[in-house]
Amino acid sequence: MKIMTCPVNGPRNIAEFVWGGEVKSSPDPAACSDAEWTDHLFLEANTAGVVTEWWLHAPTNTWFIAQRNTITDEILDTMTAETFFARRSETLT
Repeated sequence: MKIMTCPVNGPRNIAEFVWGGEVKSSPDPAACSDAEWTDHLFLEANTAGVVTEWWLHAPTNTWFIAQRNTITDEILDTMTAETFFARRSETLT
């Protein structure tokens, strides 16, 4: 059985989780074209290697961030969105 650690609920069976897509910056919806907005909504980079993704713990409706190696399917880290965005803003300053 594969286990994923939810940062709020702890280690759980992977069957309790739903993939929510890559973490990516949104274009300005007022300034981008319909094609650019469509690409943002529906296309993923599909990177081979380490990616940062949204995940949902479905039983508790808890959204969080996971870093996963797409080649090995190893989950490297999980964190709340608050923690992820705080860390990201620290690296930008």
